[in-house]
Amino acid sequence: MTTFQNITSPVIFLLTGVPGLEAFHTWISIPFCLLYATAVSGNSLILFVIITQPSLHEPMYYFLSMLSTTDLGLSISTLATMLGIFWFNVREISFNACLSQMFFIQLFTVMESSVLLAMAFDRFVAISNPLRYFSVLTDIKIAQIGIAIITRGILIQIPLVILLKRLSFCGSHVLHHSYCFHPDVIKLSCTDTKINSAVGLTALISTAGMDSIFIVLSYVLIIRTVLSIASPEERKKAFSTCISHIGAVAVFYIPLISLSFVHRFGKRAPPYVHTLIANAYLLLPPVMNPIIYSVKTKQIHMAVLKVIHSSKTKM
Repeated sequence: MTTFQNITSPVIFLLTGVPGLEAFHTWISIPFCLLYATAVSGNSLILFVIITQPSLHEPMYYFLSMLSTTDLGLSISTLATMLGIFWFNVREISFNACLSQMFFIQLFTVMESSVLLAMAFDRFVAISNPLRYFSVLTDIKIAQIGIAIITRGILIQIPLVILLKRLSFCGSHVLHHSYCFHPDVIKLSCTDTKINSAVGLTALISTAGMDSIFIVLSYVLIIRTVLSIASPEERKKAFSTCISHIGAVAVFYIPLISLSFVHRFGKRAPPYVHTLIANAYLLLPPVMNPIIYSVKTKQIHMAVLKVIHSSKTKM
């Protein structure tokens, strides 16, 4: 008789590192450790700089601090399971722990998408109506946007969690990633998961899908505004303020869209393709965003150098 383990006994899933390279997990952990260290230290530094430097207490940098916070959350959500597999071969994870990890990964993913949309609106207001920039994006408005971003993320996750709790799991409990990913988990269920897939796809389209459309529309309006500026120098200066944000959008949406397509349409793809894209989806934005903003945003670059120089003089 088939055993439905979420009813008769606790469900234990088995996470997967890099398929076929289990003997080299210790060595593979080295670049992953470096990436995690870069993500955590880079985003912590950005947050510290924005909090401590009064010159950065402006709407653009408040949104950047939100982005760094979500990137920190995304990194920390997978740190324990990923390094646990590579260092100690700890593959087991309970259903409730898996559900919690999945909740936070998807929460921070939705929040990051929302923050990128808010940053696109910030750039649109700054370029199209610079005289009203600070009157439109007041501290209260930014706080309200932040609360709305968190609320939206939580509300999107509640139906997914409720629907997952009703599933039964039998047969294989081996997941294909080093963390719990919603489409990966529902594939292991031995009950009907059509509604789970439909709600998951709806959540993806209504968040990252809609956000990406509004971001593109924002840039259409920004480009139209920039092209209406008479001076070539002013046009270049206006558009240069968007370069960092465009980079952040690219490093977030390209791996996310790639992972979604591979899970739904890439069943014949080699296992390492799934692993590579899945890890890029979680690690690329937290690693690259601090680098992009530190290099491309002059104010952040100067503030980081100031903090580093100040810490050296105190030593």
